Amino acid sequence: MLYHFIYPLSEWFSAFNVFGYITFRSVFAFMISFIFCLIVFPKFIAYMKGKKAAQIIRDDGPQSHKQKVGTPTMGGLVVIFSIIVSLLICGNFKNLYILIIIACSIGFALIGFLDDYLKLSQSSSKGLRANFKLISQILLATVIVTFIYIIIGKNSGEISIPFLKNTYIDLSFFYIPFGVFFIVGFSNAVNLTDGLDGLAGGLLIAVTVAFGILSYLTGHKEIANYLFIKYIPLSGELLVYCFAMIGGLCGFLWFNAHPAEIFMGDVGSLSFGGIIGTIAVMIKQELLFLIIAGVFVAETLSVIIQVLHYKRTKKRFFKMAPLHHHFELMGWKETKIISRFWIIGGILSVIALGSLKLR
Repeated sequence: MLYHFIYPLSEWFSAFNVFGYITFRSVFAFMISFIFCLIVFPKFIAYMKGKKAAQIIRDDGPQSHKQKVGTPTMGGLVVIFSIIVSLLICGNFKNLYILIIIACSIGFALIGFLDDYLKLSQSSSKGLRANFKLISQILLATVIVTFIYIIIGKNSGEISIPFLKNTYIDLSFFYIPFGVFFIVGFSNAVNLTDGLDGLAGGLLIAVTVAFGILSYLTGHKEIANYLFIKYIPLSGELLVYCFAMIGGLCGFLWFNAHPAEIFMGDVGSLSFGGIIGTIAVMIKQELLFLIIAGVFVAETLSVIIQVLHYKRTKKRFFKMAPLHHHFELMGWKETKIISRFWIIGGILSVIALGSLKLR
């Protein structure tokens, strides 16, 4: 609203020019989203406790998790609302990338909401049937990637290679199934990582900061050419979305930090994973994203390795998968695991951003 209704008034009041700057609106979006969460979460937590809408704790998990019984879930719903509210105030809705990422947010959040709702209503950890959930994610991702492929147009099937300038792999039309696999994969990767208080939230903040910066650089022609990264016109507006998401995640982390007062739920983890995967596809930094989101990649690989190794040998490769549970069973305290994973996530984001100058 500020961009569409107040910025045009800058023709008469020059002070309103600030609403035309992406950086100003990004900071404003962060503050709105963060304050929204600080105000709404206490009421939401109280409401969910009243409804006894608590996270289902796995019986086969670390015994220390038993003390988390009764902690409400679906905190991701508040974060998604905070993002949308801040975008309604600060976003440019003439920008197709913003419209697509909002549709992505709502679509994946809806899938996660249904999954959480079924778990709570049935007092079970099963939720949506795995096949139905996966098919829903694939269909949604297919629509999203197809639109992005059409909007970017020329060379939209190219994938840039990290650390190398002007080096691309052109998948052509086959980029669409690749993009779908990429988005769905990361939607589920964040879901797998969301197992300790604040773990996924803190890592998502580091990833989203990196992608906010990358979005701005990609949408700035002079900077993009200087850094030898693909210039994507209008993608800089994604910085506003990223900052709104960072603000919401910071507000969520305020209440999710150990010991958590509320959990993210699938409504959060599935949607946030789908969102960051979609942004990577939008700005054509899919392989660099594998570095930035390296902790999420490691968590997912640990599950795959565990399953394949068990099928072959009937023995476990890790004490428990995903990877954070392995360290728990090794005797690491939850807070130590979270802190160290955050540190690694931050380092990986710095390495990825630093690689741009090495091209």
